[in-house]
This record gives sequence, structure tokens and C-alpha cells, in this order.
Amino acid sequence: MPRFFIAASNLMGGVAYLDAKTAEHLKVLRIRKGESFTVCDGEGTDYICRLSPKGDGSADIIETRPTQGEPTVAVTVFAAFSKGDRPETVVQKCVELGAREIVFFPSARCVSRPDGAALIKKQNRWQMIALEAAKQSERGIVPQVRVHTAFDAAVAEAAQAEIPLFLYEEEHDLGLKAAMEARPEAKTISLFSGPEGGFEPEEAAFAGESGLISVTLGKRILRCETAPVCALSAVMYATGNM
Repeated sequence: MPRFFIAASNLMGGVAYLDAKTAEHLKVLRIRKGESFTVCDGEGTDYICRLSPKGDGSADIIETRPTQGEPTVAVTVFAAFSKGDRPETVVQKCVELGAREIVFFPSARCVSRPDGAALIKKQNRWQMIALEAAKQSERGIVPQVRVHTAFDAAVAEAAQAEIPLFLYEEEHDLGLKAAMEARPEAKTISLFSGPEGGFEPEEAAFAGESGLISVTLGKRILRCETAPVCALSAVMYATGNM
């Protein structure tokens, strides 16, 4: 069933008032009057709607139910800036897998360091990719894509999670599974993933001093766009969300 996100303020009195973009999309999909589709308020509630015969861009709400696509843990993925379309891959796959937010940040070995107008343009595109991925994967929210302009600010935010995990290729002892098992009741998790060349030792030391837990994802070296997706998949499996 086609799925759309609309503002909660557009849902009232048993009627969904569609914005122009959604109404146009319905036309493209050839949804006719009387046919059903789903809208989500972006706050975890789905509304099964039937396109009104009035032709006024509204739809009658015929059923309301909680979204089934939201995980029981809130995971924020912190990913270092990377070149090309790699950030787009990270956003798309992490939204599909259930990330609550995706945050990009600069690191010493980053090849790409967008700023100014270029960064705003990229961030807008990443947010649109998040929206489309949320629709496709039947999420109950549209995860936000944010940017930190400083490494230490990103570390400080990541450290606030109940389980703040630092994905580090030089960590050889503590695995992600063991780190998760040490705090089984945690509801907030952060995954901090590096750039193409990995983290500088000084960055890893700073992250550890700030409270992040260094973990390994195994003996293989993963690409920068693969590591956060791999870690998020493992977290979702470990918490019963996959």
C-alpha cells in the first residue's frame, strides 16, 4: 500500500488534508477516488486513508494504528564525512535498518570536508534520501540527518547514549556483542564510525577519555560506508529488532 508522511496538524476530524506534493504523488501513482493508502504523522502513528470523492485533496481516515516499523531502541549513527555517494548509502541503509538519527562529522583523515553552501546542499539531499527510505521501509518517523562541524562536539553528543560505541579497527579485544550484553536494559545507543583512512590514535584516545567504548567488528577491515551499516544490523539483531 502506498505510504506518505504528512504533518500531524493536517490530520483532524477523521480527515487527512493532503499537501500539494502528496496529492501530486497520488496522481502519479494513479490512486483513484475511493482507493486506500497510508499516511504517517511522523510520530509513530499510521492512518489508513481512502481518497475522498470530493476531489478537494482530502482523504477519509478509516483506521488508525501504531506504526510497526520502529525499533525498541533509539540508535544514533555518527559517520565521518566521506567522498562521493558514500554518505547517501549510509543514510539510506541506516534509515531502512531503524536508525533514529544519522549525524555526519569531520575527522582528521577525512578526504571530503564539505562546508558552507555545499554542505547545506548535501544535507538537504541526505534528508530527502532519509524521507524516501522511511517511506519504503514503513518507518513511523523520518530520521533526521544532522551535521557536526567539529570532531569533539560529535564525540560529546555520542557519549550521552547509554551505550556509546566507538568502532575502531585497532580494537582487538572487546566485541560489539560483549559491549551490548554488559548493558542489556539500555534504550539509547550511539555508533561512532570513522572515515576512509580510519581514526587517528589521538582521536581514539580522546573518544575513550570522553566515555566512548572502543569495539571491534571483527578481523576484517570494512569500508567506511559498510561499517556503520554492519554495526547497526548487529545492534538491531542483538536487541531483538531483527
